[in-house]
Amino acid sequence: MASDSIPDGKYIVPALAQGLAVLALFTRERPTLTAPDIAHELGLSRTTVFRLLHTLQTMGYVSRADEERRYKLGVALLGRGFSYLASLDIVEVSQPILEQLRDRTGLSAHMAVRDGRDVVYVARYAARTTVASSVNIGTRFPVHATVMGRMSILDMSDAELAELYPDEKLPRFSEQTPATRTILKTMLDEDRVRGYAISQSFFERGVSSIAAPVRDGKGAIVASINVTSVDSVIDAEVMNGSIKDAVLNAARLINQWMTQGGPGRPQVWEAPALAATRAIPRLGSKAVA
Repeated sequence: MASDSIPDGKYIVPALAQGLAVLALFTRERPTLTAPDIAHELGLSRTTVFRLLHTLQTMGYVSRADEERRYKLGVALLGRGFSYLASLDIVEVSQPILEQLRDRTGLSAHMAVRDGRDVVYVARYAARTTVASSVNIGTRFPVHATVMGRMSILDMSDAELAELYPDEKLPRFSEQTPATRTILKTMLDEDRVRGYAISQSFFERGVSSIAAPVRDGKGAIVASINVTSVDSVIDAEVMNGSIKDAVLNAARLINQWMTQGGPGRPQVWEAPALAATRAIPRLGSKAVA
């Protein structure tokens, strides 16, 4: 991130923009940063960075990491994030449906929304196994390299896809990752025909996943859901049959509630459409996505 990424303009408050730019530097790959790191990344003076960090630390948005001169995101920011997630009707509405999906497939169930070229996990219901899911709420994955991401851009036109990915070449994370925008487009065309996507070690070796898009009352894709399994082989017939049907039914149920049920979480939820998935065998595996 460079200094030109801090917006300027007649109605921009510079200090606020700089403070938010500092917070945006912290990522999963770089959970801690020093003041010199931040100054270098943003092209700001060390004095300015010191004042920004002092303000953010006082308000709880950053904190010191151990005894070193490094900073990490603070609990206040986490609290604001959960408050935001709680304000999303779709997260609340999806809870009983995804819990039911998890219980009836024996696999971890998740929901994610797209933020630019990433999908951000906003709901997680880990499989009831001895090993918990390693995917936490707020985890980001690249859109083009995951089935959850592909479901979030399923309806994009060629022009919209080119706007999202101006460069033809795409970063690769596995042998199955589309290396170009053209290959990604071909995958999306195939996904669009099916209405869902299946991953067998697509993003990470040993991870199996099946994902589907979630639409609002106007038919627009607003999120994606999936179930995942790790280090266990799922029979292809089961994956393409009962598990696929369970995921698609869950997506339909969320859409139905968003369309007909109104805001808020359903007080009593019946989902006869998922009854066919009761016989799906449990797959005693770790569950990450």
